[in-house]
Amino acid sequence: MPPTYRILLAEDHTMFREMIRKCLGDFPGLEIVGEVGDGEELLKAIETIRPHLITLDIEMPRLSGLEAARKIKQTHPEIKILLLTMHKSTDYLTHALDAGGDGYLLKENVFQDLVTAIDTIRQGRTYLSSLVTQQVLDAFSKKSWTRPRDSEPLSGREIEVLRHLAEGKPNKEIAGLLLISHSTVRIHLGHIKKKLLLKTNAELTRYAIKKGYVTLP
Repeated sequence: MPPTYRILLAEDHTMFREMIRKCLGDFPGLEIVGEVGDGEELLKAIETIRPHLITLDIEMPRLSGLEAARKIKQTHPEIKILLLTMHKSTDYLTHALDAGGDGYLLKENVFQDLVTAIDTIRQGRTYLSSLVTQQVLDAFSKKSWTRPRDSEPLSGREIEVLRHLAEGKPNKEIAGLLLISHSTVRIHLGHIKKKLLLKTNAELTRYAIKKGYVTLP
């Protein structure tokens, strides 16, 4: 049986925080280990609570969710962060990934998608709300993106792996699509991270979005 997954709720609206707690309370394997109402309080709480994952409102008092995420990833990169927001703008998504977020979930979708988002992040993948993802894909599909091929450090196969990863596919599915082994996918991802000097799947996803590698399914 997998160990309990420890979750810290960081949300300044008490009622919304209570609703999240109740939403997660019925799922085995998930444990709410703390609740905080502002960014400064969050930074203090993680030193004693040490959660596996934080659900973090982007707009927190005293210290914004984005700033808190940056500070947490600098000191505790192993802690996963699921950013919650009302903003559907792709600019906010970019800022969230820049801050080190492992997931980006719209508040309007919290109660139907929260457990899925947590499970996705727990598996080592990046979670993006489907509506925001579609907006990003639509934006890229309407533009002609050019990039000098001689400046791209990745091979063609590495770009394929990166593109599938950014579309939210797990390693096993990527292996099946590219007709390679699961271990080969991991090797490619290791080479990609080494070449790009990146450490997390969230950073790889942000890179793929900026480079225009993500295409409409």
